[in-house]
Amino acid sequence: MKLIAPRIEALPVDETGSITDLRAIDQQQELTVKEPANAKGYLAMKKKTTARLGLGRIGTRYTTRSVLRLRADHAAAKDAVWTDVSTTFIQKMGWLALQSTCKTETEYLTRPDHGRIIAPTELHKLTPLFPTPPRVLLAVGDGLSSSAIEANAAEVIPAIKQGLALSQIQIGTIPFIRFARVAVEDYLGEATHADVVCLLIGERPGLATAKSMSAYIAYRPTVGMPEARRTVVSNIHPQGVPAVEAGAYIASVIKEMLAKQASGIALKDAK
Repeated sequence: MKLIAPRIEALPVDETGSITDLRAIDQQQELTVKEPANAKGYLAMKKKTTARLGLGRIGTRYTTRSVLRLRADHAAAKDAVWTDVSTTFIQKMGWLALQSTCKTETEYLTRPDHGRIIAPTELHKLTPLFPTPPRVLLAVGDGLSSSAIEANAAEVIPAIKQGLALSQIQIGTIPFIRFARVAVEDYLGEATHADVVCLLIGERPGLATAKSMSAYIAYRPTVGMPEARRTVVSNIHPQGVPAVEAGAYIASVIKEMLAKQASGIALKDAK
């Protein structure tokens, strides 16, 4: 019997001969189906979704490359959840480091209620920095993706500041809350008596992206308030809403809240 050598698909390499990071390749621009009947139509369809279309196959199985890409994206999503925002990045941004009542990543994932609370001892680090109530308190929380914060915050925050500065609104010290859930902004609001609190937080990562960040904005938030009082700007990431564009829009939303003294559903009703 004549043995037939297995057909192995070659992986892409860079100029040094090293295997290229598959996650650096935009799979929405790439078609790996061999001899497609309509390549143009296939690519047009891929650009409209993050679904894994046009992967090709070897016999009845996925190609090695597509399986490796799936595993790489899954690994990136896990890293985003289990990795902390680096201390170096926090210091570089000049944020005030705080923490929710969670002590570990496991507690954060299994006890969401603990991630919604900031202890008074932590809040006491913040309140002396705001002797008078600020019009806007901007805060950052790691949430479920440290990658989202490090990928977007450095561009979003200057855009927000610039947009608010046009209306003579200044942003003071920005607190960073480790193990944060969205409702931590309610504690920040009550502690500082800010008119508006805007929390930038990392969202749950997926296989499409591990770098999605959202802004949860509320007018005079209070502990225990209904979620309907929050306004959300979501999908802030390189393949979604660009950081600078999102920052400018967030600034406009904040100014509208201040003008109408409302947020969430009430803000929509006020229009």
